[in-house]
Formats: sequence, structure tokens, C-alpha cells
Amino acid sequence: MEDRVNGIIAAMRENSLANNCGGIKKLSVIFRHMDTDYSRTLAYDEFKTGIRSSGLTISKEEFHHLFRRFDKDQNNEIDFYEFLHELRPPMCPERCDVINEAFDKLDVNKDGVIELSDLQVVYASNIKQHPKILSGEWTEKKALKQFLDTIDSPDCPDGKVTREEFMNYYSGVSSLVEDDAYFDLTMRSCFALPPKGTTH
Repeated sequence: MEDRVNGIIAAMRENSLANNCGGIKKLSVIFRHMDTDYSRTLAYDEFKTGIRSSGLTISKEEFHHLFRRFDKDQNNEIDFYEFLHELRPPMCPERCDVINEAFDKLDVNKDGVIELSDLQVVYASNIKQHPKILSGEWTEKKALKQFLDTIDSPDCPDGKVTREEFMNYYSGVSSLVEDDAYFDLTMRSCFALPPKGTTH
């Protein structure tokens, strides 16, 4: 049964994220579509209806095991983070490490969240070179907020990005990059991180 549930989750993930760099945000749309009573959680029947509408054929027993897999805290409902935790693409430890390294760099005051004030410190010197700032279309604050909003949870946009939200977003990016070394190099280039293996 475990293998069958894993296969169902893999099919759901593939349907949701295939060829879509905004895949994590797309999962939010799927979740909201399933949440017919707007409670921000999925009850058993809502989840079942949503799975059926996706075209997957699942037996009653298989669905029961699937629901239990998603319902991490066993409270008979699935919240968005439980939903996302199961459907975000799996990553090797090396990819998780470089994502965490990027988060640690952006979290200037080490309080576990990235806010606008953190980004203003990290990008103080080079944000002025953003094309839309140079053209006068955006202010520095708007450019940084745009970046923050991209990573912030689409289900609860509060202007703060937790480590989990950061990991969720970049797991979607990771799904589009097959080579581990290239993903590591790209992340280090984007966030000006030291070369892999360098102490800092």
C-alpha cells in the first residue's frame, strides 16, 4: 500500500508542477479549488472530491491511506502546509543545504524570518542597479518587496518569509534543474554565496 500511495503522490506532483516554474504557487490554486467551504483546510470529503476531479482513480482504501499521509497532525483535516509538504518536489541533502545557506544569508537578524528590513541590509549596495529602479519605474523598497512577495507563501502572504516558505519556493525551482551541481552553482551565483566547501 505504501508504494501505491507514493505512486499516487508522484502522479499528483507531476500533474501540478510539470513544466511550470510557478509550480508551488499553482499548488496554492489547487488547494483553494479543493477548499469549497473556504476554511483554509481540506476535510476528508473535500480532499476526495478534489482528487477525483484530477482524474486519478483511487480505491476507498487507497484514499484512506493517502489522506492519513497528508494529515500530518492527525486532526482529520489537511492544511496548506501539510498539502505542500507532500507535494513539493523531493530534494537531495546538498540542494537543501545550499537553500538553507541562502536563507541564512538573507535572515540578517537571525530571527527565523526574512523581512523587508533584512533585504534592505543585504542588498543595500546593489539594489540601485535594478533596471526598473534605474528607469524610475520602481523605488528600491518596491523592488525588494517584489522579491519578497515572490517567495512568500501564496496561501498566507504576510510580508515575512519563513525558512519553510523559502524551502517550498526553491523546491519548485529545483524541480526544473536536473543537475545537482548546476543547481548549487546557480543558487550560489544568485545569492553571492561562497564556493561550495568554503568556510565562512
